[in-house]
Amino acid sequence: MVPHDNDPVVILVVTVGRRVHRVLIDQGSSVDVMFWSTFNKLQLSPDKLRPYNDYLFGFAGDQVDVRGHVELRTTFTDDTTSRTINIRYLVVKAPSTYNILLGRPALNRIGAVASTRHIKMKLPSLDGAVITIKSDQKAAKKYYENSLKTKRGVCSVTSQPQRGEGVARAEMA
Repeated sequence: MVPHDNDPVVILVVTVGRRVHRVLIDQGSSVDVMFWSTFNKLQLSPDKLRPYNDYLFGFAGDQVDVRGHVELRTTFTDDTTSRTINIRYLVVKAPSTYNILLGRPALNRIGAVASTRHIKMKLPSLDGAVITIKSDQKAAKKYYENSLKTKRGVCSVTSQPQRGEGVARAEMA
């Protein structure tokens, strides 16, 4: 087996009745992000987007194009047990190897624990069973390497509040 101590956890989720691959589990992110290309592939209407009034800045200080936010029912499954929650995705127009970045808001709400060592994520089902979602190691490594080869990946995002509000940060790996 290929060593995977530093491979990201990349899973599949179901949202809007469709399977979405290349979902990065990002425990360092304080927001859940869906990329504009994914939003379009899901054939969602831009009318579903609610306004987002803050600004996002990338790691290099460049502004990220935020289209708004949308709340979508999202299902996590290991093909035997599943759990569905509503997730508020910040929809951004930025190139990425991934379709969705799941950060602390969603992970904490479902009580998920992700392990890069084991390349798995576990979460409790509503009936007390444990749902174990395995990451595809080869695919995860490929997506990660592709994000490093191009300068397209979003490395870090900072949310800057409007004047007079406290500072909030949203960092994504």
